[in-house]
Amino acid sequence: MTDSQVLIVGAGPVGLTLAIDLAWRGINVTVVEMRARAASPDPKCNHVAARTMEIFRRLGLAEKVRNAGLPADYPHDISYRTSFTGQELARIQIPCRRDRFTSKDGPDGNWPTPEPPHRINQIFLEPILFDHAAANPRIRIINRTSVEEVVIEESSASVGVRDLETGEVRRWSCRYLIGCDGARSIIRKAIGAELSGDAIVQRVQSTFIRAPDLIGRQRHERAWGTGAINPRRAGMVYAIDGRERWLVHNYLKPDELDFDSVDRDACIRTILGVGPDFQYDVISREDWYGRRLIADRFRDRCAFIAGDAAHIWVPYAGYGMNAGIADAMNLSWLMAAHLNGWASSSILDAYEAERWPITSQVSRFAMSHAEAEIRRRGAIPAEIEEPGPRGEIARSEIGRLTYDINVQQYACAGLNFGSFYDRSPIIVYEGAKHPAYTMESYVPSTVPGCRTPHVWLEDGTSLYDAMGPEFTLLRFDPEADVASLLSAADSRRLPLKLLDMRRPTAAGFYESGLVLSRPDQHVAWRGDTIPSDAEALIDRVRGAAIDSPAQFESAKLSIG
Repeated sequence: MTDSQVLIVGAGPVGLTLAIDLAWRGINVTVVEMRARAASPDPKCNHVAARTMEIFRRLGLAEKVRNAGLPADYPHDISYRTSFTGQELARIQIPCRRDRFTSKDGPDGNWPTPEPPHRINQIFLEPILFDHAAANPRIRIINRTSVEEVVIEESSASVGVRDLETGEVRRWSCRYLIGCDGARSIIRKAIGAELSGDAIVQRVQSTFIRAPDLIGRQRHERAWGTGAINPRRAGMVYAIDGRERWLVHNYLKPDELDFDSVDRDACIRTILGVGPDFQYDVISREDWYGRRLIADRFRDRCAFIAGDAAHIWVPYAGYGMNAGIADAMNLSWLMAAHLNGWASSSILDAYEAERWPITSQVSRFAMSHAEAEIRRRGAIPAEIEEPGPRGEIARSEIGRLTYDINVQQYACAGLNFGSFYDRSPIIVYEGAKHPAYTMESYVPSTVPGCRTPHVWLEDGTSLYDAMGPEFTLLRFDPEADVASLLSAADSRRLPLKLLDMRRPTAAGFYESGLVLSRPDQHVAWRGDTIPSDAEALIDRVRGAAIDSPAQFESAKLSIG
């Protein structure tokens, strides 16, 4: 029998980031992964959101991640053309990584964060996370091992694991078990969760190819993503290394129900705009369904699920992996708070109460965008490739429509910064309304539950760099008496840093004189003076005032 504080099943980006954050918080972690240690991941996620980059900054990974992927001068633009080698219809301008911190123009510039988003494929991202995790003495990664039997109890779980090289079967126990094991999650099945939603939104043939001659055949400037729009096929081509490797998505038509009946090679050539003489090699292929499915529960006693194990949706806005990492960061600080002794196990009830509603909201944003895109693909005028006035008018109209629809997903500040927790048992609400947000827009706010807005301090440093690793009390008036709150936190062993700073005048969204920010940079409480019962406030934010998770079920069902 092997024991572990926390056992994570799955060493993808979600599981690895969760392990790294838990270890950073002083927790010992074991990660079980079926793949071999050096196995390359599938070329799936192509985008690291700003909120994820903020997490990587805290963990000391942001610079390494940002320096990987495409060449430094390769544009992160999205170009829409009649084919990859055809005429350009529209372009969404996104700075290359060389210019990411200096270019402020365009829809994806001037983000209110110390870490703007970064375009990088998972084949480059995951090895960075793996190497960082493997070097941490608190993290043990066991490759080529499968989990086959799960037993969940009140205070522990145990799993049967099989060594895929030798066939040896062993039994491991852990205090907490977390399934980051993807869409076919064995942990989701073990906790009795069921997926519901929209089973099939679209069908996609995805092909990873090597084509060194392709980059030179373009009529226009390079782009990270290139959409092909013509009456015959619709597709996206993503630059993976900026030289010779490309990921080609072929969006099947509504009446194309069978993947195998669609000529993959012919579709790729139509999307690329090349003839039968063009040479390319297939590295790998994957056919997949775009879905909107959410598990009806994220937990059973000491077992949890996160990422694709908990929710699957159409991969628009690049937010599948990023939402999974947001799950992991929420669960990480809650679990560490308990294991480190300053919160009871009841604080873990907040995980589902907070993340389930956000998952539902974000999945609906992605779903709505997918539906708009599918409608657009089905209404391409036949003359769009014609020379002359008729073709120019068609290209102009489709280009404008395509830009308006897709700029929302590729410059999605709302999804990054606008989401809020409005039904949490560990947030002190005051009755103020949370600002609404869309996929692309939001209003910075310190209403409890919102992301703590980022500002640059007077000395040029990031607020997030100055904040503590756990709770931080932001104080804008150094004369404000906060001794009772600091004393209450100390008596409960809750880690709390006091940060005095000038009230941000340019930001205009720090309405209260005091803001209590959580370990995940969401606002837990705000006010102008400390409440008379400071210990009650501390008990609320550390989960000691939670009565029962059942009180949140009706709220969850009302969203679903």
